[in-house]
Amino acid sequence: MNFLIKKLTTTTINNNNKQFIQSTIRYYSSSVKQNGRMENKVCFVTGGASGIGLGIVEGFLKEGAKVAVADIDKLKADNISKELNSRYPGSIIPIHCDVGDETQISQGIEETARVFGGLDVLVSNAGFQHIEALETVKLEDWRKMMAIHLDGAFLCTKHAIKEFKKDKRGGAILYMGSVHSKYASEFKIPYVTAKHGLEGLCRGVAREYARDNIRSNLICPGFVLTPLVKNQIPHLAKKMNITEEEVVKRVLLKETVDGEFTTVEEIAEVAVNLCAIPSKCLTGQSLLVSHGWIME
Repeated sequence: MNFLIKKLTTTTINNNNKQFIQSTIRYYSSSVKQNGRMENKVCFVTGGASGIGLGIVEGFLKEGAKVAVADIDKLKADNISKELNSRYPGSIIPIHCDVGDETQISQGIEETARVFGGLDVLVSNAGFQHIEALETVKLEDWRKMMAIHLDGAFLCTKHAIKEFKKDKRGGAILYMGSVHSKYASEFKIPYVTAKHGLEGLCRGVAREYARDNIRSNLICPGFVLTPLVKNQIPHLAKKMNITEEEVVKRVLLKETVDGEFTTVEEIAEVAVNLCAIPSKCLTGQSLLVSHGWIME
């Protein structure tokens, strides 16, 4: 598969770091022919209105899928769906839901299946970061982290499985982990704990529901220059008493083999491959997409 590599023009951390940030990220412009690998597959993507989730939504649409953009931000989900429907008519609907609310998740998945005629793929992607030393973390912040990452993934999985089993069609579940599903960083213990938990959920589902033709896998990205990661940089600089440029160079990208951020497009391509594969041979796995930061 051939990609045309171009520099990405992006919002910079600050003016002083403009050249530095631009030199550490690329995107892969799709000069490739789309192959319809997900033709008419019905997908429910949480956190689908921005960042990695939006990249996955677009990747699925390019391959012929029908997609529900599930997001807590109703306006953003509505606007994204309207924009993408102009390019992929009849292939996308917005779903307003909080992944911590079981009723909203259940209704959102049922609505998706009603509109598109079933469900084939769940992408549990919604998440956020919290950077703080453990001894000062409030219990409410800890619980919020677990609620969105783990409770949300559990609720989405529970109701997606019910839909997968209705017509015995089976399905694919994709969880959005992190290198922090394998690794630990300072000031991120709640996040690390939640992301490690997703690996256990992924493996358990793969084992228990294989007989129902349901697969589950985990993507573990490195640092992707999304708004979530951009927001971490000044916080880490303050915590570590270093500059934002030093955070990028010495902390975020230090262990990569090429000194580059992972891109949304790279994650989307992996998501397509994991969800489109017709065989049950690939299940219960976690795939690191981190430019070599973590190797297994």
